Amino acid sequence: MKIAVVGATGLVGGEILKVLEERNFPVTELIPVASERSVGKQVTFKGKPVTVVSFEDAIAAKPAIAIFSAGGGTSLKLAPQFAEAGITVVDNSSAWRMDPTKKLVVPEINAHTLTREDKIIANPNCSTIQMVVVLNPLHKKYGVKRVVVSTYQSVTGTGKAAVDQLFAERSGDQSTEKVYPHQIDLNVLPHIDVFLDNGYTKEEMKMVNETKKIMGDDTIQVTATTVRIPTIGGHSEAVNVEFENDYELSDVTKILQESEGVIVQDDPKNYLYPMPLTAHGKDEVFVGRIRRDESQPNALNLWIVADNLRKGAATNAVQIAEYLIENNLV
Repeated sequence: MKIAVVGATGLVGGEILKVLEERNFPVTELIPVASERSVGKQVTFKGKPVTVVSFEDAIAAKPAIAIFSAGGGTSLKLAPQFAEAGITVVDNSSAWRMDPTKKLVVPEINAHTLTREDKIIANPNCSTIQMVVVLNPLHKKYGVKRVVVSTYQSVTGTGKAAVDQLFAERSGDQSTEKVYPHQIDLNVLPHIDVFLDNGYTKEEMKMVNETKKIMGDDTIQVTATTVRIPTIGGHSEAVNVEFENDYELSDVTKILQESEGVIVQDDPKNYLYPMPLTAHGKDEVFVGRIRRDESQPNALNLWIVADNLRKGAATNAVQIAEYLIENNLV
């Protein structure tokens, strides 16, 4: 089982290598791929150095699956070349997510829709993934009508340069390259990705559109405010959801406790609730602060946290690859 990781030298690429190793993915040969300037460098996999190769060499090696985490432009250009060579691509960028001919997959929700013909499979946005993993089982029972979400997103979502900016500012070093338009340390930026004509950011509209596609229901109304905060370890979300039908809180908790990939941490009297610090390095989605919205009928408040580099990116992509293998789709 040859597996290529495209963008292997980046933050998410490194996390993919780690997840493949931790989950004992059946790799017989790892093919790390990166841009020309990184070809010849080495990454470590299972304690051994592996040399980074070019895109051309990766395609020639004919891996069964290529997990991409190299940006939208690279994916638009190269994913079709891999697919034409018979290689199944799992793509982490936003390039293919809203393409009506491509599946947008969170394994716990819609992996069953995948077939052998799906040669480019889109991995959703990190903030969308953690939200829908929690909402989908509740949608099945109560019918999600409307979602209002505010996010508190880690600087790791922007990449290594953003982490460097945060820690440089924290140490008083102003010489480091700025990837944000303002200081991020001791600050909060209500701005993730570019602003669109409707006043929302691209990140906010990703949550709106991807939620409907993944959950297979265009009637779900979503509004989002996405915010960057000076943390590493994971994204947090305050989610208010209005259902078509009423619910019992105890039933909501039970459904979530029994849902795949979800861990309930909800004991406020003992200060137990999800936090990026405790979600860091974990593959699950954590949910707590589960409480009725007393201002609106059939409405619920939730606090959802997950490691954005793991379930929000690397783990979800690897889980898709696992499903492909387990179901003989590659």
